[in-house]
Amino acid sequence: MGTFSKVLKPPRSKITSVTTRNYPAVRLPEYSSGMPYRVLLPALALLLASFAMAQKKQIAEPPARPKSPSPPVTDEFIQKQFGDSCSVLQGPPQFVADLDGDGVDDLVVAARCKNPMADRDEFNFVVADPYDAFFGYGDVKITSTFATDEPERKGVCLLVVHGEGADAWRSEKPKGKFLLINLPFKDLTVKRLTSKKRVGLGVFLEETGEGDGTSSVVFWDGKKYRYQQLGGMTN
Repeated sequence: MGTFSKVLKPPRSKITSVTTRNYPAVRLPEYSSGMPYRVLLPALALLLASFAMAQKKQIAEPPARPKSPSPPVTDEFIQKQFGDSCSVLQGPPQFVADLDGDGVDDLVVAARCKNPMADRDEFNFVVADPYDAFFGYGDVKITSTFATDEPERKGVCLLVVHGEGADAWRSEKPKGKFLLINLPFKDLTVKRLTSKKRVGLGVFLEETGEGDGTSSVVFWDGKKYRYQQLGGMTN
């Protein structure tokens, strides 16, 4: 009789009970169609803010240097623009410069005008008094009647013509015309004026009368001409 080897298998045990464990539920993140915008918007806002700061740091291109009109302005031109009661004041220099910052040349001329309030509508110019407005008197209907104790100062004013188009201040229809009264100046010049908002040009005045020995500036603020005292002058 042969001997046979048997492979013995362990006996199977019966499963009588099952122990289960409670694991915390795992939730997948909920994505919505708006999530990409929530991520992009802050980045876009940061980019725009950086761009704005870079723009502020850029130095504005300085305005062109003022020059003298050639040939000089005569009574004929002044009376065509401001009426027959105006004439060129001999002595102070005349200037061509971009006072309102639009890239077009303007004209600055000292003149003597006898009755500007009567001519302003006929010749379509603005009568302004930045000097007295600085001290709180803004009504030109009143300040135009102020008399000076100095006969040589009577009617002295500053004429400004804002240029338009290729002909600039010589245009048949200028962008704007301004007759500035009561400015107590004996000499003037046009040069660079730096403010918080921009670098432009201003009309710097050497004063006479009560302000003799002091200086001031008249400049365009985007809407009107303003006057500002600067203080004493040095010799």
